[in-house]
Amino acid sequence: MAVTTAMFLEKKKKGEKITILTAYDYLTAKIVDSAGVDAILVGDSLGMVVLGYPSTIPVTMEEMIHHTKAVVRGRKNAMVIFDMPFLSYQTGIRDAILNAGRALKETRCDAVKIEGGVEQKETIRALVDSGIPVMGHIGLQPQSVNVYGGYKLRGKGEEREKIIEDAKAVEEAGAFAVVLEKIPQSLAKEITESLSIPTIGIGAGKYCDGQVLVFHDMVGLFEEFKPKFVKRYAELGKLAREAVKEYIKEVKSGKFPDEEHSY
Repeated sequence: MAVTTAMFLEKKKKGEKITILTAYDYLTAKIVDSAGVDAILVGDSLGMVVLGYPSTIPVTMEEMIHHTKAVVRGRKNAMVIFDMPFLSYQTGIRDAILNAGRALKETRCDAVKIEGGVEQKETIRALVDSGIPVMGHIGLQPQSVNVYGGYKLRGKGEEREKIIEDAKAVEEAGAFAVVLEKIPQSLAKEITESLSIPTIGIGAGKYCDGQVLVFHDMVGLFEEFKPKFVKRYAELGKLAREAVKEYIKEVKSGKFPDEEHSY
């Protein structure tokens, strides 16, 4: 049964945790979907883990659409959420509606995600009023990394109240859920208990209504760095490297291909 935005709200009411992973291609989407994940986020993190950019900033609408189409073809039940890239919605409500609408029409995804709280309240409301489901994203916002001066913990000290205001703004604007990234666990707990919509944590502790991780991080494929909040459930990068080394060795020695692998 396909997961819907209404199911997200039902899960929060029942106290059922929501599971989300990223995917950027058909095969990965099939893997996480068949495993039973609730939703697949086609994150703009693809810029770093798939396209080799130094941040998410360079990712374009065209790149996001290309990858989301592949993901949609690979899923059967999971909700697919399209991560709106930098400057696809910050330039005005009209641009946001046109770009988000294009995402839904061209990829057949189910919802979009945008970063920002109070400052994006009217944009979120306009998207929802246009029939486009929106997941919010507050706390650390990777598209604003140049403003923050790095991927730092958000919501400490005086900034705590700002994050709470952002959460309330996203809910009031009509978002069906909100991502809380890299904020203190106590703050995430307070926000989760105060909102009627689900909170999805990434580096926000165990009290959120659900969790999201980058697939390539949690299976050990992306090895450039490992944030504290990432748990490695496998080391596929190491396994793949060893497999490639063995392949090279067997080809050079003449062991492969053998009779079994020849016609």
